Amino acid sequence: VQLQASGGGLVQSGGSLRLSCAASGGPFGNYNAIGWFRQAPGKEREFVAAINWRGDRRYYTDSVKGRFTISRNTAKNTLYLQMNSLIPEDTATYYCGVQTYYGNDVRRRADDYGSWGQGTLVTVSS
Repeated sequence: VQLQASGGGLVQSGGSLRLSCAASGGPFGNYNAIGWFRQAPGKEREFVAAINWRGDRRYYTDSVKGRFTISRNTAKNTLYLQMNSLIPEDTATYYCGVQTYYGNDVRRRADDYGSWGQGTLVTVSS
Protein backbone atom coordinates (compact mmCIF):
# COMPACT_ATOMS: atom_id res chain seq x y z
CA VAL A 1 0.00 0.00 0.00
CA GLN A 2 1.14 3.56 -0.72
CA LEU A 3 0.17 6.38 1.59
CA GLN A 4 0.02 10.12 1.00
CA ALA A 5 -0.58 12.54 3.84
CA SER A 6 -1.94 16.03 3.28
CA GLY A 7 -3.67 18.88 5.06
CA GLY A 8 -0.83 20.39 7.03
CA GLY A 9 -0.14 24.09 7.23
CA LEU A 10 0.51 27.08 9.46
CA VAL A 11 -2.04 27.74 12.18
CA GLN A 12 -2.18 29.88 15.29
CA SER A 13 -2.25 28.38 18.74
CA GLY A 14 -5.80 27.26 19.54
CA GLY A 15 -6.62 26.64 15.90
CA SER A 16 -7.62 23.47 14.07
CA LEU A 17 -6.46 21.39 11.12
CA ARG A 18 -7.65 18.16 9.56
CA LEU A 19 -5.05 15.85 8.10
CA SER A 20 -5.86 13.24 5.48
CA CYS A 21 -4.00 10.10 4.49
CA ALA A 22 -5.02 8.60 1.16
CA ALA A 23 -4.13 4.98 0.53
CA SER A 24 -3.66 3.28 -2.81
CA GLY A 25 -2.64 -0.20 -3.78
CA GLY A 26 -4.66 -1.96 -1.12
CA PRO A 27 -7.37 -1.47 1.52
CA PHE A 28 -6.65 -0.41 5.09
CA GLY A 29 -8.48 -3.53 6.21
CA ASN A 30 -5.51 -5.64 5.20
CA TYR A 31 -3.64 -4.29 8.24
CA ASN A 32 -4.25 -4.68 11.94
CA ALA A 33 -4.05 -0.94 12.50
CA ILE A 34 -3.28 2.34 10.81
CA GLY A 35 -1.88 5.30 12.62
CA TRP A 36 -0.50 8.80 12.74
CA PHE A 37 2.98 9.62 13.93
CA ARG A 38 4.86 12.90 14.06
CA GLN A 39 8.45 13.95 14.01
CA ALA A 40 9.80 17.29 15.14
CA PRO A 41 13.25 18.47 14.02
CA GLY A 42 15.99 16.66 15.90
CA LYS A 43 13.56 14.27 17.57
CA GLU A 44 12.47 10.71 16.95
CA ARG A 45 9.22 9.84 15.27
CA GLU A 46 6.55 9.49 17.92
CA PHE A 47 3.13 7.90 18.11
CA VAL A 48 0.10 10.21 17.93
CA ALA A 49 -2.96 8.05 17.28
CA ALA A 50 -4.06 4.76 15.77
CA ILE A 51 -7.27 2.98 14.82
CA ASN A 52 -7.70 -0.77 14.58
CA TRP A 53 -8.72 -2.60 11.40
CA ARG A 54 -12.36 -2.82 12.45
CA GLY A 55 -12.46 0.88 13.16
CA ASP A 56 -14.03 0.40 16.59
CA ARG A 57 -11.00 1.11 18.76
CA ARG A 58 -8.93 4.29 18.86
CA TYR A 59 -5.68 4.95 20.66
CA TYR A 60 -4.02 8.27 21.48
CA THR A 61 -0.88 9.48 23.09
CA ASP A 62 -1.66 11.32 26.32
CA SER A 63 -0.66 14.75 25.07
CA VAL A 64 -3.35 14.80 22.36
CA LYS A 65 -6.24 13.11 24.17
CA GLY A 66 -9.34 15.28 24.08
CA ARG A 67 -7.88 17.44 21.29
CA PHE A 68 -7.26 15.06 18.39
CA THR A 69 -9.63 12.55 16.79
CA ILE A 70 -8.61 9.78 14.42
CA SER A 71 -11.13 8.40 11.95
CA ARG A 72 -11.28 6.65 8.63
CA ASN A 73 -13.49 6.32 5.58
CA THR A 74 -13.18 2.79 4.23
CA ALA A 75 -15.08 3.63 1.04
CA LYS A 76 -12.51 6.31 0.24
CA ASN A 77 -9.63 4.32 1.76
CA THR A 78 -8.66 7.46 3.63
CA LEU A 79 -7.51 8.07 7.18
CA TYR A 80 -8.09 11.37 8.97
CA LEU A 81 -6.75 13.22 11.98
CA GLN A 82 -8.86 16.10 13.26
CA MET A 83 -6.65 18.32 15.38
CA ASN A 84 -8.24 20.94 17.61
CA SER A 85 -6.84 23.30 20.24
CA LEU A 86 -3.43 23.11 18.64
CA ILE A 87 -0.42 24.22 20.64
CA PRO A 88 3.14 25.03 19.53
CA GLU A 89 4.33 21.66 20.86
CA ASP A 90 2.25 20.00 18.12
CA THR A 91 4.56 21.45 15.49
CA ALA A 92 6.03 18.56 13.50
CA THR A 93 5.85 16.66 10.26
CA TYR A 94 2.97 14.22 10.49
CA TYR A 95 3.12 10.79 8.87
CA CYS A 96 0.59 8.02 8.42
CA GLY A 97 1.56 4.40 8.42
CA VAL A 98 0.13 0.89 8.46
CA GLN A 99 1.01 -1.54 11.21
CA THR A 100 3.35 -4.15 9.81
CA TYR A 101 3.70 -5.96 13.15
CA TYR A 102 1.76 -9.21 12.85
CA GLY A 103 -0.02 -9.38 16.16
CA ASN A 104 -3.47 -8.72 17.50
CA ASP A 105 -2.50 -5.74 19.62
CA VAL A 106 -2.26 -2.22 18.27
CA ARG A 107 1.31 -1.00 18.50
CA ARG A 108 2.69 2.45 19.33
CA ARG A 109 6.27 2.09 18.13
CA ALA A 110 7.24 3.60 14.80
CA ASP A 111 9.34 0.50 14.07
CA ASP A 112 6.13 -1.55 13.97
CA TYR A 113 4.70 0.55 11.14
CA GLY A 114 5.59 0.98 7.49
CA SER A 115 4.56 2.31 4.12
CA TRP A 116 5.27 5.82 5.33
CA GLY A 117 4.32 8.55 2.94
CA GLN A 118 6.26 11.79 2.63
CA GLY A 119 4.43 13.44 5.51
CA THR A 120 2.73 16.78 5.92
CA LEU A 121 4.13 19.68 7.93
CA VAL A 122 2.10 21.24 10.73
CA THR A 123 3.35 24.49 12.22
CA VAL A 124 1.59 26.04 15.20
CA SER A 125 2.54 29.60 16.04
CA SER A 126 2.20 31.02 19.54
